[in-house]
Amino acid sequence: MTGTTGSRPDPSASGALPDPSGTGVRPAPSGTDVRPDPSGTGSGPSGSGSGTYGSQPSPYGTPPAPSGSPAAPYGSKSDNRPRPHPSPRPAGYGILRAGPASFLVHRRSMLVAGVLVLLIAVSGVAYLCVGERFVAPSEVLRILLGHSSPSAFVVEELRVPRLAVALAVGAAFGIAGGLIQTVARNPLASPDIIGISQGAGAVTVASMTFGLTSYTVLPYLSIAGGILAAALVYAFAWRGGLHATRFVLIGIGIAIALRSLITLFMTKGDYLVAQQAKIWMTGSLNGRGWDESAPLRWTLLILLPAVLWAARAQRTVSLDDDTATALGVRLGRVRLGLVAVGVVLASVATGVAGPVDFVALLAPQLARRMTRTAQIPLFCSALTGALIVVLADLLGRRLLSPVELPVGVLTAAVGAPYLIWLIARSRTGGKA
Repeated sequence: MTGTTGSRPDPSASGALPDPSGTGVRPAPSGTDVRPDPSGTGSGPSGSGSGTYGSQPSPYGTPPAPSGSPAAPYGSKSDNRPRPHPSPRPAGYGILRAGPASFLVHRRSMLVAGVLVLLIAVSGVAYLCVGERFVAPSEVLRILLGHSSPSAFVVEELRVPRLAVALAVGAAFGIAGGLIQTVARNPLASPDIIGISQGAGAVTVASMTFGLTSYTVLPYLSIAGGILAAALVYAFAWRGGLHATRFVLIGIGIAIALRSLITLFMTKGDYLVAQQAKIWMTGSLNGRGWDESAPLRWTLLILLPAVLWAARAQRTVSLDDDTATALGVRLGRVRLGLVAVGVVLASVATGVAGPVDFVALLAPQLARRMTRTAQIPLFCSALTGALIVVLADLLGRRLLSPVELPVGVLTAAVGAPYLIWLIARSRTGGKA
């Protein structure tokens, strides 16, 4: 077959292509796009693999690599295999790695927690320094490190135990308030507003009236009163679901009824016992030490796994009921578990220090506003509650010295205006 000028050889005619170098005929590999190589370098079928004739690209694309050649290592620059994309990280969150484990943490919450820990440390040192006898901060630090000092008895035996009680009580109220507000979806739903603290106080005052005044036993009795009050609120507020407004209103009514019961017990008891119960009802840390705070410390330790579970479970409870149910969350059981943990913590703290008002109301909302999270951060709420109680007790000891004010007086002085502002803000649609 004679080709015309500018025509190419027909591969189908002979099955081979002429070699421009004049060395003979080489076989054409089957299934590849083979064109004459003007340069004579042999890069057409098996050279560079460009698959082009002159400057024109091949319509068949790049020929595959020989089957015998090794594949490029995964992840190298020459590896063209698709790589898995990392899962999207929520805005404002970071990954904290500890060995083989990794945790997703909120950056602002970690920053706020660090600042709160620093403030608690500074307030704690000031708490140990200030009193009827001032102790220098350097001497306080030396005593805490185990060095001998003339002021060691004042710091170690009188002030450190009371500081430990203040920290534990504030942390317990902060966690309890955060859990109950999460379940009720209402910032007004705190243990001292909906009757839980009053239930614990009623059983405690009744026990004191009948001659039981041991502060190591009273916290355990307070748990029974708090659970009973919470059960009444939960039972009356449940109408095919837990409505936030009904929950708070019924809780306020039960709290008023229990306060009248506390007053009745105080009038029927001995005068000295009534005075002791009256001071206890204001919320006081006076005379509290390691023995009195032992029930609360053990309760916090035992409930630590439950609190860690609650910090994770409250994310689903904060969703609306339909969405949470569609995700397979058993809302009834989860809410009951969160309320149970909050009630136990609030009741034990009430039994140790009395109903320290408004700490459980203030701490969760302050922590949420500082961290700007969708849910109440329980860890920051506990730190905020501890800081509030320590500062309130410090001011109560020195504000009208030598007269010592109960810690509940200072927290009520701050919490009452906040409660009024919160109610006014809710009535005006958040514009107050």
